[in-house]
Amino acid sequence: MPSSPAKPSKPAKPPKQNRFKQLGQAYRITKQADPKIGWILLGTFIFSAAVGYALFWLLPPDWLIFDVISGLLIGVLGALIVFGKRATKSQLTQMEGQPGAAVAVLGMLKRGWKTDQVIAFNRQQDVVHRVVGPPGIVLVGEGNPNRLKGLMAAERTKHQRVAREAPIHDVVIGYGEGEVPLSKLARHVTKMKREVQPAQITDLLARLRALDASRPNIPLPKGPVPTSMKGQRGNLRGR
Repeated sequence: MPSSPAKPSKPAKPPKQNRFKQLGQAYRITKQADPKIGWILLGTFIFSAAVGYALFWLLPPDWLIFDVISGLLIGVLGALIVFGKRATKSQLTQMEGQPGAAVAVLGMLKRGWKTDQVIAFNRQQDVVHRVVGPPGIVLVGEGNPNRLKGLMAAERTKHQRVAREAPIHDVVIGYGEGEVPLSKLARHVTKMKREVQPAQITDLLARLRALDASRPNIPLPKGPVPTSMKGQRGNLRGR
């Protein structure tokens, strides 16, 4: 009786990177854009540890070892919080000006938001992304503001045809008047007025899928597209 073929072996999972190695890698990347990060973290640790120790020392019972350990833990926690914020800021600084940087930042948005990368672009590699969430439709433009006006106006018209009742917002990345810096993009979008209910978002996404299906295949513009910020934050948490 012929033997049954052997089942193909499952590919081995890549070993998870050690959490301390991840933190070390994140620290080295952050230090490139923030050379003083070491002294800032040291100062934050000492200050937080001192404050934590003083608070626990004032509270009964008077256990010196417990007070010291609690102070040290608070110092570590304070340093990690500051490091996370400065690491995120450093990553945004390094990504600024790169194609697709806005998509990486929008990847930080929580559940309830849908981001579509490069729904329109021109030969100069000015691009328009789309975010759908509680405020409605948000068109995010990256590139030259003057060239983006026509590109975003055309996209607004297309979206109004399939979702006439949905609010449509325009956001241009930059530092000019009426523009939003990359570092403030996620906060700017999440602070927009909630105008669409979750059930309406589902219907809106279905309409937008019909719009996207009618588009020709859009090749992504040339240039580096940075890694999702959500993934970078996950690395800092050791995931």
